[in-house]
Amino acid sequence: MFERDHNVLHSGAIDARDLAWRKLECHAREIRLLHLSQLLASDSSRFKSCSRRLGPLLLDFSKQRLTDTTLKHLEELADGCDLRRWIDRLFAGDKINTSEQRSAMHWVLRLPPDSSGTLVRDVQAELKKMAGLVQRLRDGNWHGLGGERIRDVVNIGVGGSDTGPRLVCHALDAVVVPQVEAPRLHFVSTMDGSQLAQLLPGLRPQTTLFVLSSKSFTTVDTLANAATARRWLGDSLGNDKAVLRQHWIGISASGDNMTAWGIDPAHQLRLWDWVGGRFSLWSTIGFMIALRIGMDGFRQLLAGAHLVDEHFRTSPWHENIPVLMALTGIWNRNFLDIHNHAILPYDGRLKCLPEYLSQLEMESNGKSVTRDGKPVEAATTPLLWGEVGPNAQHAFYQFLHQGTEPVSSDFIAAVRQPPNFTCAAELAAQHELTLANCLAQSRLLALGNAAAPGVKDELSHRRYPGNQPSNTLLLDELTAFNMGVLLAVYEHKVFTQAMIWRINPFDQWGVEMGKSMAGDSLAYIREGLAPDTVDASTAGLVAAIAAFRHQTAPPGVSADAIAG
Repeated sequence: MFERDHNVLHSGAIDARDLAWRKLECHAREIRLLHLSQLLASDSSRFKSCSRRLGPLLLDFSKQRLTDTTLKHLEELADGCDLRRWIDRLFAGDKINTSEQRSAMHWVLRLPPDSSGTLVRDVQAELKKMAGLVQRLRDGNWHGLGGERIRDVVNIGVGGSDTGPRLVCHALDAVVVPQVEAPRLHFVSTMDGSQLAQLLPGLRPQTTLFVLSSKSFTTVDTLANAATARRWLGDSLGNDKAVLRQHWIGISASGDNMTAWGIDPAHQLRLWDWVGGRFSLWSTIGFMIALRIGMDGFRQLLAGAHLVDEHFRTSPWHENIPVLMALTGIWNRNFLDIHNHAILPYDGRLKCLPEYLSQLEMESNGKSVTRDGKPVEAATTPLLWGEVGPNAQHAFYQFLHQGTEPVSSDFIAAVRQPPNFTCAAELAAQHELTLANCLAQSRLLALGNAAAPGVKDELSHRRYPGNQPSNTLLLDELTAFNMGVLLAVYEHKVFTQAMIWRINPFDQWGVEMGKSMAGDSLAYIREGLAPDTVDASTAGLVAAIAAFRHQTAPPGVSADAIAG
């Protein structure tokens, strides 16, 4: 499909975008043999010219395989794609989610409370309601049906209703001032029920509250877990309305569905159809975040994201951090032919970040059709994956350093630790060691042999080829405000790349057909037989599942083999 991935000229006249793309293709051929070690050695001011600061965040892209000319052509590409107009349309509330005829206004959720407009008033009203529920729980004033205070809160959601809140809760747990009455928080997402099966035996129904988070309130995964949790409560406390009132909170864009399920309207929190699931942690979907860090902390998270919104909306391309990250990503993906991008946080508190960014980028930009319904002419999002850096060094860094696949990376670290850490001196030493590894690994990936002179033989098992590009993102500290900055930067990076690829980043029809087909597969499994019209592979798997369930041997396998 992409045999002409580096030649996206349309038939007919060449527009500004296509001209910029052609310049980048030619430029890539000119500098393809240029090694990062040469770029860094030849310019002592490269860090100064290839780093940008926004509040608590520093972006260093000096280890990208590009020159001033590259950046000039990339900025021309942004202009050729009319990026400024698309940003203006985003912040004007235009229906840029064209396949669903919706606006994408998650940025409204983080506007200052005193901003004007009906939407802002609606958002603030929901946040005020959320604050009341949060405070009751944090103060120990929410009691279960038997009169005991709630000690455990379980969020049931999937996708954006799980990954964002779980990421931020884990990342900011260490900066929270402990409250004696604050409940413990848990997250459940997997459809198979395994998380609930492990979690529920350690909880008491009388002191457990469930938060059912689903934008549509029709997601099968979430409702299946909720049904199990409801049955678990009912077995101990009964199934009357009092149990639903005292032990459930609902968060959804569908109040009718929440009410029909039985959730008390006083315990329903609203979001809107202009909030995409993977952009929803800023909304009432962030209930668990506010429960973890308090409502003031949650508002700091929003304020950090708003700082980035204003920066993205107003800054010129050469200063615009999300745009620069997007453009260097386009350069790597479409002109250097790099298919993989690794997210490498050098901080255990950010262990959920690779998973979160994988959804944000690949669900948004994993598209092969343009906004106009035509096949895309260039490869879109790379494969995103990653792990906490120090752990990854003992897992897949061998692949990064000496494998055959080019990979771009983001190294992410916080410079200072929270002041309330215990064993401060010992942890400070560990933190310095972690930062040293962060710098060393990005340096080695870039320089290769230049970082380890003396290895001459290109076939040596000790040779490091280097020339693997990377960004380094430093936060002064991991706080709620700074977390808002970091995540909003990635959101706007994704939007920028989508506009250059001419795709819609706000829908996800690629996940819908599988959900639909699952209904048929469920019927086959329950009946133990698939119809003749089903493909041979699925029919064989349905038969194998039935055989395992009944401990009988499928064709060609003995019963003894199954039993043993």
